[in-house]
Amino acid sequence: MDTLSDSILAASQAEQASTLLAFDELQSRSLSLSIRATALVFEDPVSRRLLEQIERIAPSDATVLIIGETGTGKELVARHVHALSKRSKNVFGALNCAALSENLIESELFGHEKGAFTGALTSKEGWFETANKGSLFLDEVGDLPFAMQAKLLRVLQEREVVKVGSRQPVPVDVRIIAATNVNLEEAVAASHFRADLYYRFNVATIQLSPLRDRPGDILPLARHFLKIYGARLGYGEIKLSLATELTLLNYDWPGNIRELENAIHRALLVCPGNRLRPEDFKLSGVRTLEQGSSVSTTSLESALQRLCEQAPPKLFEILEETVIRTAFEFCEENQVQTARLLDISRNVLRHKLGLYGMLPNTQKKSPDAYRETGVVRGGDAGKADPNNLYRLT
Repeated sequence: MDTLSDSILAASQAEQASTLLAFDELQSRSLSLSIRATALVFEDPVSRRLLEQIERIAPSDATVLIIGETGTGKELVARHVHALSKRSKNVFGALNCAALSENLIESELFGHEKGAFTGALTSKEGWFETANKGSLFLDEVGDLPFAMQAKLLRVLQEREVVKVGSRQPVPVDVRIIAATNVNLEEAVAASHFRADLYYRFNVATIQLSPLRDRPGDILPLARHFLKIYGARLGYGEIKLSLATELTLLNYDWPGNIRELENAIHRALLVCPGNRLRPEDFKLSGVRTLEQGSSVSTTSLESALQRLCEQAPPKLFEILEETVIRTAFEFCEENQVQTARLLDISRNVLRHKLGLYGMLPNTQKKSPDAYRETGVVRGGDAGKADPNNLYRLT
């Protein structure tokens, strides 16, 4: 049903491009940060509210704390905050605090003078100076050593840095955007994180929901990665089967967007045709339709509600065509199975398929071009003559 609701929305919004944030993974080679999620969409209602929050926070100079599981797109959100801010024309620096040893992190953040330590052959600017007048993204800030937290707090308070091996403070004007997958409140309670630094970070908080809590983003992301990796591999047009879409929607994605991206890439490598099948994915713990039925119904009702609010012309035709097309593709264009699934006669189904151009050598026609000359009910389906059921006026 989630697939159906997605199809309904797609039918009514065919000309509207998805709001997509994408990051070229090749660019990450020049950064210290390892990109965990390379794309983020705002199709699900949860994500739309997130986008509204980002757009409210970005124009200010407030310190931002982004909280979310690994792979939810924290750096992409940080980059978007920077892009929408008054500092957008200046540097965006990014540093993974968990990727550096305790001995190197002070030099990386604040810089060092020549001869400050063994191997310091030249003077070097730290990230704070490099990102001056711009934004500095500190990923995994919860993993900062406790001693370094005190030095970072002083920089945030005084707006100046002192390089390793120097006593001369250097003024800096940097907006800090921090991110963590650690619960900082619990870290403070456990004396692993300074409370005063936490309060400095916790000015404007952005909470990223895991992918399993925003199912409306799954298929748009999957199609994006399908297009990207299909092009890189030199493939023609590759699509997701409807059974595959249901499989993706009923998986919890513990690795979030990054896992989805890798799953699409891996499936493309083993797919024998031009349509990805469920067996091309190695996903454990996929929910059954019965387990996800309440969620699916809620999602469908939400999609219908939004569609009714938009009040597109010929709403019933949009809904009917979407139901017929979705069921027909799900049954791999088997008319008998499709009719059984929809609980209608095969004759009625064939008429609908022809009406919407889904049979070979047929084009989509206006329903006004048909006049019903007979009624076919479920029990009389085998007795009806399909040639007499409908005819052109």
